[in-house]
Formats: sequence, C-alpha cells, structure tokens
Amino acid sequence: MNSPLSQFEAVGLALAGYTCWVFADTSIKIVGASNLPAYEVIGFVGLSVVTLLVVQGVWRRNLRTLWPKDSRRQLLRSCLDLANNLCVVIALRHLPLPVFYILIFLAPSVTTLLAALFLDEPLEWKKALAILTGLAGVGIAVDPFGSSRAGDWTGYLACMVCVVCFSANMVWSRVMTQTEAPESLTFFSGLMMAVVGFGAMARNAEPVPAKLAVVLAATGLFCVLGSICFFVALKHTSSANVAQYHYSQLVTGSLIAYLVWDERLTSAMLLGAALIIGAGCYTAAISYGAGQKTPSYDLASPAE
Repeated sequence: MNSPLSQFEAVGLALAGYTCWVFADTSIKIVGASNLPAYEVIGFVGLSVVTLLVVQGVWRRNLRTLWPKDSRRQLLRSCLDLANNLCVVIALRHLPLPVFYILIFLAPSVTTLLAALFLDEPLEWKKALAILTGLAGVGIAVDPFGSSRAGDWTGYLACMVCVVCFSANMVWSRVMTQTEAPESLTFFSGLMMAVVGFGAMARNAEPVPAKLAVVLAATGLFCVLGSICFFVALKHTSSANVAQYHYSQLVTGSLIAYLVWDERLTSAMLLGAALIIGAGCYTAAISYGAGQKTPSYDLASPAE
C-alpha cells in the first residue's frame, strides 16, 4: 500500500484493526482461564506472529520487508508493545471484557494529548472538552469505589499500564510508520514477545494442551491482521484520529462478552459508554471535518 489512502479508507482500516484486536483479546481471555503464566501466553502468541509473517514473506519472496531500517527505534517501540501485551493478559484475567474496554478507552484521550505535545497535532478547545467528557464517562461506567464495581484492582492497575504504553506506542508508531513497513513493525513486536516469553519459560513452563495451542495460534493471526491494518491507518492519517475509533471495541467486545460469557452491561456502564462513544465520535468528526492533512515528521527532531 504505497499509494496515499483517503481519510475514509484509513479510518476503515483502523476499524478493521480494532475489530481484529477484539478477537485477539477474546482468545487471550479464553486462554486466561487456564494456568498458563502471562509470559508463556505472550511467548506463544509472539511465536505465532513471527511464524505467520515469515511464511508470508517467503510466499511473497519479500522477507527483507520484515527487518527494520532502524533497530534501535524498533526495540524501544517493541518494549512498549511487550509491556502492553503482558498487562492485557493480566487485566483480562481480572476484569469482564466490557469493563476492560471501558478502561482502555482512556487511551484515545491520552494519545490525543501526547500527539498535541510531541507531534504538534492540533488540540482545539472542543477536542479538550470532548476528552474531559469521555473521562467522565469512564468514571461513571466503571464506578471503581461503588458496591457494584466489576473486577478487582489488579485488573484496574494492569489496564492503566496498558493505557500508558498503548498511547505512547501509538504516538511513537505515528512517526515510525513514515519509514518502517507495517509488516516490520508487527514482526519486531512478535519477535520481542517470543524472545522474552520463551526466555522466561526456560525457568518455568506449563504444558500447553492442543486446544489452547490452537487458540494461541489464532490469537497470533488476529494480532497480525489487526496490527498491519492499524499501522497502515496510522501512516495515512493522524494518530489522534485513529485513536478515536478505539471506541468501536466497546460494541464488538460487549457483543462477544454477552454471547460467550453472558456478561451484560449495567445501566451505569451504558450511560458511561454513551458519553465515551459520543465524545469519541465528536472528536473524530472534528478531525475529519477539518480535513486534516497527514503531518510530515522529521525523524531527527525532538518530537520523537
């Protein structure tokens, strides 16, 4: 995909990427019911990601696209991705899927703020107000100190780490997608997960049943598809614009949670979700209506 994409096409890819990640999260939650340690889960998922991309590279006779142009930058970004994925596995063991996504929805707000600070992407007062509205929606939906609180503080803390790592990763990736191939970004993250995961397994590893191995392989496939769609979208539109469509995961995640685990949204969750989605859609409409051009980033600038 070397030709420029329209805003509409980039948003479509972002939505496809987020949906694939919902399927990946669902698979991880299924695996989370087992005794596999978090590092073992990401190790097998990383191996699946690496294997799939190598097979694709061999089939297309284009393995060179997998190797980064700047290994140091890729290493930093992959460390953020590794921390994020570890915390995703932990959080999904302690929280219902809808609550997980509601908490993760802090990420678009944090990403928009970071993009304004480090990438000079515009942050009008209307966007700032929408961000505050979305944050209020998160507080209402989760109600962390109320008697009806779902999940526990381990899950909440893991989600907060996810938000920080994912947001920083998105802003950093926005710069890197201008020079690195989406396949390379995905491959290097998978390689990092596999190396760290299997390195930890050298000291203590649990046996993996065949059914779980299939689920882990499927998780890797969903991660690959989601990541490539996500990185291509980031290359062709602003990180703040891509971040706003993160909210689509509440719809797909809630539907899957209801069908698989019979997890239902409470009235507080619905009210909070309405504020979150409304704020996100409003911010995205501002960005789209303004016809933002894809910024050009100097990789040697302090904005990195």
